[in-house]
Amino acid sequence: MNFITNISTNQQTDKELIVAFKQSSDIKFLSRLYQRYMDLVFGVCLKYFKDTERSKDAVMDIFEELHVKLKLHEVDNFKGWLHVLARNYCLMQLRSPKNMKTTGFNADFMQSGQPLHLSGEALEKEENFKHLEACIESLPADQKQSIELFYLQKKCYKEIAAITGFEWNKIRSFIQNGKRNLKLCMQEKTVG
Repeated sequence: MNFITNISTNQQTDKELIVAFKQSSDIKFLSRLYQRYMDLVFGVCLKYFKDTERSKDAVMDIFEELHVKLKLHEVDNFKGWLHVLARNYCLMQLRSPKNMKTTGFNADFMQSGQPLHLSGEALEKEENFKHLEACIESLPADQKQSIELFYLQKKCYKEIAAITGFEWNKIRSFIQNGKRNLKLCMQEKTVG
């Protein structure tokens, strides 16, 4: 004979109600247990959904889920376990595709108001970049390598020295001379 069923359900601990439910599959044990924590579950749902009616529905859905999950898990702290179950339920509902909100594309909300075709200014910048690339290619090899490592690859003098084998003072000189030669090359383009 099962002694648990003889105890009044009002006096049973959470653990006793869980054992009684698992042994008998009688919903009255689970109902009694769940009623103790319905306010907690409702509060968790309300926190996530921010909607009273949706939270009430979730409390009922979680009870149905609880009927299955409680049989599968060994639960020592029902209140904590139920809190996690309720939170996970809410998060899964919020992540489901039916809750994802989409809107149509509106070109008025684009970050840039620039037209899609290249303007005169954009074309000029592109030409300047092409000319700068050509000027870099025309530099002596040591200056070209030092300029590319320092400005384009963001390497410090110490890293450049390790890569190239040049002394620190040589690197500084190559970069300064390379900058000057680039400036002259770029000025020739604007004058020419």
